[in-house]
Amino acid sequence: MDKSVKKVRINIPMVLTWTRIALIPLIVGVFMIPTSILSMHSQNLLGCVFFIVAAVTDALDGFIARRYGMGTTLGAFLDPVADKLMVSAALIVLLAFGRVDMLVALVIIGREITVSALREWMARVGESGKVKVNWFGKIKAIAQMVSIPMLLYFDPIGAWNVYLTGTILIYIAAILTIYSMFVYLKAAAPFFSSEPKQK
Repeated sequence: MDKSVKKVRINIPMVLTWTRIALIPLIVGVFMIPTSILSMHSQNLLGCVFFIVAAVTDALDGFIARRYGMGTTLGAFLDPVADKLMVSAALIVLLAFGRVDMLVALVIIGREITVSALREWMARVGESGKVKVNWFGKIKAIAQMVSIPMLLYFDPIGAWNVYLTGTILIYIAAILTIYSMFVYLKAAAPFFSSEPKQK
């Protein structure tokens, strides 16, 4: 009888991506706890920490996948979806608490939906390379990942107005969001009349 044990390779990037997705309801849920049970400051702190942990998994999963050749088709699909869900969920929380302007939230969420649809279309016509992430998109993402935890934390740290800093950064992110969207649209425009390729 063969008693050898088959080794199961754990795909670390996928674990990190699923961890990020699992953190999304925690980011939202912590703000739904009554303040009689959990103070507003504690909610702010936990929401901020959960978001930062999720953002770190976002940075790590892509790096590990590229560095160690652990990328998968499912991972390539889930990673941007997880990012968009995380950012959108956090913005909805911030909007509910009046910590972010409605227009800013709509611009960022609307852009994510538009670019996702655009990339899906470009993949269908075989030109997905035309809408790869550009530098403006990367800077926009960094601005979002820095500003959102600040807005979630909200409270000042000594003389530092965390909320004001986060607000300035989220407006910068919104401007970069609009610009990067038009860059993608310009790159994709010549293919809008193309027919999807047959599988």
